[in-house]
Amino acid sequence: MRTFRSSRALPAIFATAVLAATLTIPAAGQKGPESILPPGFGDPNPAPVAPPARPRTRPAPVSSPAANPSPAAAPRAVSPVAPVVVPTTLPPAPPLVPLLPTDVPAPGAIPTPLATPPSPTDFAAFVRADMPSYARRSLSRVGVAGPAEGAMAPDAFGRADGRYLETLMRRLRPPLASRWLSIALRRALMARVDTPRGVNGADFAAERSWLLVRMGESVAARAMAQAVDTEDYTPKMFEAAMQAALASGDPAALCPAAEDGAALGRERGWVLARAMCAGLSGTAAKAQPMLAAARKSRIAGGVDLLLAQKVIGNGGRARQAVTIEWDSVPYLTAWRFGLATATGVEIPESLLESSSPAVQGWRALSPSLTPGVRAAAADIAAARGILSSAALVDLYAAIDAGDDQPSTPAGVARNLRTAYEGTDADARADALGKVWDQPKDDEARYSRLVLTASAAARIPTSLAKPDTDRLIAAMLSAGYDTQALRWGGKAERGGDGWAMLTLADPAGAVIGYGEVSTYTGAKDADGLKRRMFFAALAGLGRLSAADVTQGAEALNVPVSRADSWTRAIAKAALDNEPGTVVLLAATGMQSRSWRGIPPEALYHVCAALRSVGMVGEARMIAAEAIARL
Repeated sequence: MRTFRSSRALPAIFATAVLAATLTIPAAGQKGPESILPPGFGDPNPAPVAPPARPRTRPAPVSSPAANPSPAAAPRAVSPVAPVVVPTTLPPAPPLVPLLPTDVPAPGAIPTPLATPPSPTDFAAFVRADMPSYARRSLSRVGVAGPAEGAMAPDAFGRADGRYLETLMRRLRPPLASRWLSIALRRALMARVDTPRGVNGADFAAERSWLLVRMGESVAARAMAQAVDTEDYTPKMFEAAMQAALASGDPAALCPAAEDGAALGRERGWVLARAMCAGLSGTAAKAQPMLAAARKSRIAGGVDLLLAQKVIGNGGRARQAVTIEWDSVPYLTAWRFGLATATGVEIPESLLESSSPAVQGWRALSPSLTPGVRAAAADIAAARGILSSAALVDLYAAIDAGDDQPSTPAGVARNLRTAYEGTDADARADALGKVWDQPKDDEARYSRLVLTASAAARIPTSLAKPDTDRLIAAMLSAGYDTQALRWGGKAERGGDGWAMLTLADPAGAVIGYGEVSTYTGAKDADGLKRRMFFAALAGLGRLSAADVTQGAEALNVPVSRADSWTRAIAKAALDNEPGTVVLLAATGMQSRSWRGIPPEALYHVCAALRSVGMVGEARMIAAEAIARL
């Protein structure tokens, strides 16, 4: 398996795909991130909204970078196709469902001017206060990656009101139907952007980190939380930082903020964090009294306290024997997931199956789990854009190289090896078919296309009986549009492969409505694929105005109908705000399945992305719709 992981087997563009999918990024808010604490950690009655913290007088300068190349290059921008009206209301939002069960309220919507000053008696706070000005980072521009790393520009959100953006983030319910839109949303959330008007920079970073947590992007969420200096943490940032640290299974990430978090008095988890951090630093003599005090004051109990005790024991010289029993645990919380993952405690499958969708992303990214254990979660994560094609290949390569791996992922790994190293093209194509045919779940089937994208790009067009449609879908799932277009002469006119290539073609020639009527589409009994094909072509500017009118009437796709969401995304496109456009596009595509997305929504998403210069993303989203329906 090491051979198909080598640079000879994986072209240079494949290495770019790893970076793009692992680090790329895609009215007043009601409240901050939900507490991670389960019953027993706090008062179940709502607490009053926290007032703004006292202002600080310390100077602050610049933020730190990460990497994030974008997907396909985008041609010139065009004007939005929908009429633009300044929205007076927000897009209709689904009811809020907390990521994990909670009984402690989060901070209110009032933006915090600056962080709560630490106690002057705290030596660590004194050291931070004495930090030279050049080492501090500014809250006026916060993020992880900049344009040099392929992320969005600092003005990605333009003149949009920060409270409006925070509300959109807070109301968003991942996962999204589109893998490519999820990647674009991560790029927007992780970008080093100017803090919008009306909000504090730390609060805006907290909302972005919290949304990344809910998307399953634990690594990106932790990086976003760490982009703010702990001395500038607001109550909302403290909660988001705890969520991100637990989602990544890294309780040590809590330590820089543990003292100030406990002093804040709003989140009792920080009290236990102080004890855990003392244990992780090797000072068990200090940690044990803190743990005893937490037990006596009933801050925590049961499995939650035992997991904290296990973290403390793992950090000391003499490890404590702590047994975790899950029989009486009704549900999985972020606290339980994070501490169990950090200490190597196996979580029952029943709890994982009933947990938030984000948990699968956390597991896929966790370095604490073995490759075989991560495989099932990685299949889901790749379909949602959390893992790149190359990262998924690396995972299965590790499975192939290891011993005592689960039989199913080991079989996939063997077939994947053959897909790269087969003696001839027929053998490689046959191995690809075996990888594609094995899953029964829709997400897993699409994930196998992502897994085999690079191998599919190596299949010659001279193959006698190629599975053209799936070869094209696999290549486009990872953005290999140039390689996919080589199959244009092999794709049957009116078939799925032909439709995907028509949408993905960067040349973008205008075609007639007759081409739409030619498309039949496999498994399209209700005509949804044809309507999606029409909507995508119209949104990409590939049909004339007359053909758009004709198609809208013939196929019953109301592309001209306006509501608060269409007006909002058109306004953001007109103002050239790619970050706002992506956030609104995600708002319009909140569904686990493409069958939950109306064709007219795809039209507005493609049109708005094209208008702000994100044509590459628009083309890939359009092709993805055909591949996944």
